[in-house]
Amino acid sequence: MKPIENLKAEHEEILLMLDVLERMSEKITSCESFETDHLKQVLNFFEVFADKCHNGKEENYLFAALNEAGVPESGDLVAAMLSEHSRGHGFIEEMKSLLKSYEKGETGFVMVFTTPALQYINLLRSHIWKEDVVLFAMAEKALPADKLGLLAQQFEGFENEEIGRETRKTFHETMEKLSKIYLQGEC
Repeated sequence: MKPIENLKAEHEEILLMLDVLERMSEKITSCESFETDHLKQVLNFFEVFADKCHNGKEENYLFAALNEAGVPESGDLVAAMLSEHSRGHGFIEEMKSLLKSYEKGETGFVMVFTTPALQYINLLRSHIWKEDVVLFAMAEKALPADKLGLLAQQFEGFENEEIGRETRKTFHETMEKLSKIYLQGEC
């Protein structure tokens, strides 16, 4: 798969899990029961797959390739993307901390958790749009075929090294299972 297509496909998976997190947040707000294990799986997906693996590909390889290619307009955009990656990481950490507090029996989870969850959802939806529409179009235009081929190899190696094929498969299964439960109403 071409590297930009790979990143866009991962964006679709991330958007699906954002929909799951949004539905879980609605259930939490309306005081419906929810599975803490499901919420842990969603947060793990965002922490490991979206933040560590997907963002890692962009930060370690794509952004560097744009810089090396001397794409002048990419500088400010890349800086903005890096800032948003950092903000997203902060929201993940905040949600994990709140979930730990909830599991310890601390009160107020319902009123507090949805704030970073919705901020994260809104941030990532906007972020993904900017990458898909602006950054990736810029990359496809600016990077020669041989550099894109090298990126594809680097992405595959990075993903295998960072999370491995089995973890990737497990994330895909989790995504399918949770989307059926929270978005299609299956039990």
